[in-house]
Amino acid sequence: MWAQEPLGAYPNLPTGVSSITVLDSKGRYVGRIPPQKRYWVSIDRVPAFLQQAVLAVEDARFYEHRGVDYRSIARAVVTDVLKGKLVQGGSTITQQLIKNKFLSSARTLDRKLKEADMALEFEKRYSKRQILEMYFNEIYFGNGAYGIVQAARLYFDKSPEELNEGECILLAGVPKNPSRYNPFGKPADVVLRREIVLKRMADLHLITPQRRLALQTHGAGTRPLGQAPHYLAQIRNQLIGRLGPDAVERGGMEVIAALDLDLQKKAEEVLRAGVKRLAPKLQGALVCMDPASGDVLAAVGDVDGVQNAINRAFTSRRQPGSAIKPLIYAAALEKGITAGSIWSDAPVAYDRGNGRIWKPLNYGNEHFGELSLRQALVHSDNIITVKVLESIGVPGFVDFAGRMGLSLRSQNGLSLALGTDEVTLKDLVQAYTPLATGGMRAEARTILRIYDRRRQSWTESPAAATQVLSPAAAFITTQMLKDVLSTGTAKGLRAFSKAHACAGKTGTTDNYVDAWFVGYTPNLVTGVWVGYDQPTSGGKGFTGGAIAAPIWERFMEKAVAARPAGDFSRPDSVVSLAIDPTTGLPARQECPQKQDEFYIAGTEPVESCPLHGGEPIRAEAAPDSLPLTEGDPPS
Repeated sequence: MWAQEPLGAYPNLPTGVSSITVLDSKGRYVGRIPPQKRYWVSIDRVPAFLQQAVLAVEDARFYEHRGVDYRSIARAVVTDVLKGKLVQGGSTITQQLIKNKFLSSARTLDRKLKEADMALEFEKRYSKRQILEMYFNEIYFGNGAYGIVQAARLYFDKSPEELNEGECILLAGVPKNPSRYNPFGKPADVVLRREIVLKRMADLHLITPQRRLALQTHGAGTRPLGQAPHYLAQIRNQLIGRLGPDAVERGGMEVIAALDLDLQKKAEEVLRAGVKRLAPKLQGALVCMDPASGDVLAAVGDVDGVQNAINRAFTSRRQPGSAIKPLIYAAALEKGITAGSIWSDAPVAYDRGNGRIWKPLNYGNEHFGELSLRQALVHSDNIITVKVLESIGVPGFVDFAGRMGLSLRSQNGLSLALGTDEVTLKDLVQAYTPLATGGMRAEARTILRIYDRRRQSWTESPAAATQVLSPAAAFITTQMLKDVLSTGTAKGLRAFSKAHACAGKTGTTDNYVDAWFVGYTPNLVTGVWVGYDQPTSGGKGFTGGAIAAPIWERFMEKAVAARPAGDFSRPDSVVSLAIDPTTGLPARQECPQKQDEFYIAGTEPVESCPLHGGEPIRAEAAPDSLPLTEGDPPS
């Protein structure tokens, strides 16, 4: 009927395998990283008390029947008839093993008959001891734990033979409904199931009434996996890269993380509240970094605070939309293009070959005419950004973005200006760090120190930073991005920006699929993403400014209170001029409008405004925000 079922389908459980403990930067318990491999354990290493408890509630006549318990089936049929529906299954341990390994879980007569027939054959091939061993190594215990080894490690950080009687009682109740009765489940459900197991054992005289009473109050607490599940997953991946999978699987280490548990809790709170108020299935992520050290102070990859295969903070890749634009403008400044230079956002078309024409459009298909580079960034003007990228060249920008921390593909061409290449939230936040630090890009760091099993030796993870942008270009880009928060696409943050030195940029992708905001102060860079896992339009108004920016603000209100900072430092290589904003040239005394603008020394315009008379005006004052048109923000 089937090939000989192998015993010990997985490696035998070795000794000395334990979880990795993770503490935050202040020494507070964050969580643990348990071993994840599946191991096989002989029935001798499964506590006899656990075997008794499982058989009591799952198959009390296991050693009497030959795979099918006809007495139990008859009792189940009577119960089902009285209830008028399928209530009891009457399946034996052998039948459960057969169903889990070879059949579907459909509750049909045909499946039950096939299951019974296979169980009878199975018991001819294997002894009761072998079947019970296979059962304990194959049965599902919830939360991704298959087999008693993974279950004992996950819930109690123990090997099976180390389990006490209270822990055995909890685990014995799980197979009936792993999602409901696992030790991490609702306490009321777990306690209810524990009482059923104890009553059944007492009815079978496996424990005395006194022992039952003692176990009812037994403090069999689990060892929680802890908080910040996606942060822990990232630490595990980095440990594997540094130490190898075998060392991580053996565990026993203690890791001091860069995480700040206070900021992590706040991040989880505001992200959950900010996203859940919009739509039940909507998801989000938040990453906060110290731009000087690269320390990842908080990272949330799921609004429900659960760990799953999608790590939206560190590994999921999405299009950043206009959140990529600050890097293009910073690259342009490095090329000698100035913040006061004038650009036209008149429509333009590009031939992509094979008869395909691409026409970039602005948000709402509106046009502003001629804008300075500063105004174009504040307005998030798509057409001008494409023209700027064309001016500096796609290969040059891809190289520049790589130095900033983003790996982009040049084959996307000029559409890179609109954020069409996918990035991770962590990488995008890291790419903003040079803007906050005067051009120094800090490598994202989640691990500060790793201690060995005896905590006698350790490995440090020093901060690493590289100068990737001139201090002048970083400062001027920041000054332009300040205006985004006061009069631009994130003007909802105007009050916050008046109280704190900060800058940032919104991002909204085509058809309102992704909403981003990445913003920073001199000592914090935080990024927020909101969207659906399966790219779906959030509807008109689902923009970075309306959706992501408010979440960023609520988090940063808490974060800046704990880490106050001054303003961004102006380098000596920056000069300022009073310009006529209509020409972008140095203003004269008779110019009706005057605007202070910053320049990298040597790039400032020399020719004065040709439209008005009077002497040229020079100023060193900090620039005021430019008067911009109010209205719906472009993406």
